[in-house]
Amino acid sequence: MGLFQKKIGCVFLKETSDAEAYIGRLEALAKSADEASRKKIQRQIKLAQYGLEGEKQVAYELKTSGMDMYVLHDICLEIGELSAQIDYIVVTRKLVYIIECKNLYGNIEIDHAGNFVRQIGPSASKEGIYSPITQNQRHMRVLKEIRKESKGNFLLRAAFEKNFEENYKSIVVLANPRTYLNAKYAKKEIKQQVIRADQLVSYIKETNEQAQTSSMGEKAMLELANFYLERHVQGHSDYAKRYEEMVAMEKAASEPIRRDVPEYGNTGGSREEELVQRLKEFRLQQSRKENIKAYYIFNDAQMQELIAKNPQNKEELCAVAGFGKVKVEKYGDSILSILKGNER
Repeated sequence: MGLFQKKIGCVFLKETSDAEAYIGRLEALAKSADEASRKKIQRQIKLAQYGLEGEKQVAYELKTSGMDMYVLHDICLEIGELSAQIDYIVVTRKLVYIIECKNLYGNIEIDHAGNFVRQIGPSASKEGIYSPITQNQRHMRVLKEIRKESKGNFLLRAAFEKNFEENYKSIVVLANPRTYLNAKYAKKEIKQQVIRADQLVSYIKETNEQAQTSSMGEKAMLELANFYLERHVQGHSDYAKRYEEMVAMEKAASEPIRRDVPEYGNTGGSREEELVQRLKEFRLQQSRKENIKAYYIFNDAQMQELIAKNPQNKEELCAVAGFGKVKVEKYGDSILSILKGNER
């Protein structure tokens, strides 16, 4: 720390987790789900709670570090069709750390190819798991694109991109103290990105000491942390919609389609029947344009909810299960036009 730099310690600008509200929504949803879906939802609740416990362990390590840092917990960033749910963004005087927290149970082995393999119990078979390093690299890409976009001109953007890897570091933290990590055969660059929670602070201190970058003042640190905080969007709500959609599909399958709605147009059928036809036509045409499955646009349960809720603007459309910000921006105008009867 510089001679005249004021000590600020560890400051959490965002300490709460959107996962807490996400768990609450799932708990409420489980009450109305059938037995099979309830089990899936309850399993997801347990996983989310387990993940939160791991994140609390990381928070404790940061709070007791004695280092100057601004911390953002559970930040969701979006740019274009890219999005990232980041467990921690830690802005220190020297570097910015992007932390992916994994509260994994069992023993973890990383082989020479960078594959993550888990074994639960000495007699259990090994299973591959999705690489948290790959996951965090995608988070880094989103964060990089958002920050680069804010730069005023081509030269500033080029300089930022050139120095990005020197200033931003990706870390995967294994929060479960019982987890044994075997990275004996992993490549050096992989080993450097995976640490246990009790090694986190010493890792940050050592990496900062080795960094060749200049030290930031408190104002610069705060401005950088606030830059990402201001771009945070609600993330877990879209995850909950996956399960809301599942329950909605159950209800749609068990309830007959209503026929007592006002007539729409001059087709002789109900408004609902014509909306179903027009929405299906739009879905099919769009899926052919993008060369994707039609249900990726929206499935039948989502279509029924569109008709039932009849959103009149994009904000209301975001409240329909399965319609996040990206999808609403992409298809919202066309869908709203159909619902309002303007597209013939």
